[in-house]
Amino acid sequence: MNHLAQSPGTLDPCVQKAVSYSPLPAEPMCRELADLVSARMTEEGVYETTIPGLDLFRVDGPTPCMSTVYEPSLCVIAQGRKTIELGDREIVYGALSYMVSSVDLPVNGRVIDASPENPFLAVKINIDPAEVAELVLQLGDAAPPAEPIDCPYSACGLCVAQVDLGILDVMTRLVRLIDSPADARVLAPLIQREIIYRALIGEMGSRMREFVSADSQSNRISKVIAVLKDRFAEPLRVRELAEDVNMSESTLYHSFKQVTRMSPVQFQKKLRLHEARRLMLSEGLEAATASYRVGYESPSHFSREYSRMFGAPPRADVIKLRGETRLSMPA
Repeated sequence: MNHLAQSPGTLDPCVQKAVSYSPLPAEPMCRELADLVSARMTEEGVYETTIPGLDLFRVDGPTPCMSTVYEPSLCVIAQGRKTIELGDREIVYGALSYMVSSVDLPVNGRVIDASPENPFLAVKINIDPAEVAELVLQLGDAAPPAEPIDCPYSACGLCVAQVDLGILDVMTRLVRLIDSPADARVLAPLIQREIIYRALIGEMGSRMREFVSADSQSNRISKVIAVLKDRFAEPLRVRELAEDVNMSESTLYHSFKQVTRMSPVQFQKKLRLHEARRLMLSEGLEAATASYRVGYESPSHFSREYSRMFGAPPRADVIKLRGETRLSMPA
């Protein structure tokens, strides 16, 4: 792992600003958001709210590295700090910053700053790429022009930026709606749409627009990712994928790695292993059965790759996960 972000003094240049802890005008509002989340979560875990697509997170201490798959989403950390490993890239982000995942991405993550007195607190909303595309069309020429980004990971599907007052205000209003179900039924979809709008006109707007622009490389890769997500158990045919999105194999490989920080083969493997883990946990399948279900031909090969990714053989890992009560992977 190429550790690109170890401390505020050695951060990846594209997130140095995002995880700065200098006082900002947004700080009081971020504190308000943290108080709202804390009041609704007295114990650590994931709170799937009554508002569709809105989840709250609380963790009371540093966590080991956990693997998961991020779906398109926007997450604001109200308190605490965490790291995300995406392929060869490591991102540190915390309070006063927010993260946008524009595509499905397998990641590793861990909370690095949390305690019972000052827990890690976060708010996440799911993002529908179709709604992003609709808003981009509606914005038209009113969308801020794309600014040059001095960052080697500018095409990455997961990015972090410094939070602004607009996003904090609208996210706070959304969390308050949890206590008003009647209002939430009408207002929550409008507020969630406003959050996407605020992101589109903010620092990461140009990156988000790239993934829904029909002629962009990022949009083509998002289509490839969608195919891999649906057909991860099938043999990988890069030539067919490239032809489907009108790209050469070499261009697809290069662009795919820019977006996901991994090769198509690595991406598919992670999807397979995550799905096998889910099948063993939720459906009670044996490791060998799960391995065949997700496309492996050799259970022993599956077991070796599973152990490398999750740190334990399939059976031992599942037993451990079933016995754990703590949050397995925060936002």
